[in-house]
Amino acid sequence: MPSTKGLPSLKKVIREVNRSKYKICVSGAAETGHCSAEALKNAELIGREIAKAGIVLVTGATTGTPYWAAKGAKSEGGFVVGISPATSEAAHIKSYRLPIDYHDMIIYTGFDYSGRNLLLTRSADAIITICGRVGTLNEFTIGFEDNKPAGVLEGSGGAADHIQSWLKELHRGLGKTVFSSDPKELLRLVIGMIDEEKIRE
Repeated sequence: MPSTKGLPSLKKVIREVNRSKYKICVSGAAETGHCSAEALKNAELIGREIAKAGIVLVTGATTGTPYWAAKGAKSEGGFVVGISPATSEAAHIKSYRLPIDYHDMIIYTGFDYSGRNLLLTRSADAIITICGRVGTLNEFTIGFEDNKPAGVLEGSGGAADHIQSWLKELHRGLGKTVFSSDPKELLRLVIGMIDEEKIRE
């Protein structure tokens, strides 16, 4: 049998080689009036850190916290994919009044928001929730039912500040959900869960 001495561990190989194939969705409020004062800054920080880690950012191609995450990722040369509810770029801009900047690619689903949410969460390896309203909660619950790794930025306002207590009250456990008020720590925990999933696969 050939010697494995000096060869990197499987975990190290996954971290260093395959993270460029990881996709993390940042989900959050498009309207941010109810979010914390730091929510947008933290969304931008998470976007930057995702790009620094060599991971693809996926958003709902919308305004608010996902937009600021995209802005952060692009500031670090990251790759950003948007999943739009619209049928075309024209409808995306004119009918939905959504932005197209800070994205390298936007996929126009034509499935409105509910269908878009399903494709958005299923296209990612993990979901990070920042602030949020009902649509964000919909994206979180789709990921939860799919047993997908998820991170929730507590203290960011909106749905994100209630998810942990709701899960406890609903007696389903926390699933693969982690919580932190520190954006960098939250991302570290989420990436760790993706690493574990890839090793199991």
